[in-house]
Amino acid sequence: MTERLALPTGETVTPEDVFCYGGYPYRFRPLPGDEYAFALSPLYWGQSDMDVPFPDEAALAEQWEDSRGVLTTEEWRAWLADARDDERFGDDELDAIAAELGLDDDTDTGAASPDDDSLADRLRDVVGL
Repeated sequence: MTERLALPTGETVTPEDVFCYGGYPYRFRPLPGDEYAFALSPLYWGQSDMDVPFPDEAALAEQWEDSRGVLTTEEWRAWLADARDDERFGDDELDAIAAELGLDDDTDTGAASPDDDSLADRLRDVVGL
């Protein structure tokens, strides 16, 4: 059983890494047994009937269409903002995904996080006021 998976993007992920597969956040999950080598487990619906099993990396490559791989924090924030406008996703699901990704998901309110400087604060810093 392998503890690393080479994505078709050339990135290598472990079971702790989150990546975008088919437009949704997933984790790689090694599977014990002969039929399937691993599964992709959706971040919110993981280890359920929603897992996608694969016999090998070649099979994953064949199914990779519309997938992106490992995303940056800002890319995940953008994904969450888009998902908030998509009726396929519920607020509870997106809140749980945001928490799992370690993001303070403020995309639905447009509010800045407490650590963000306002535009006025940044301008004052630049001009030395």
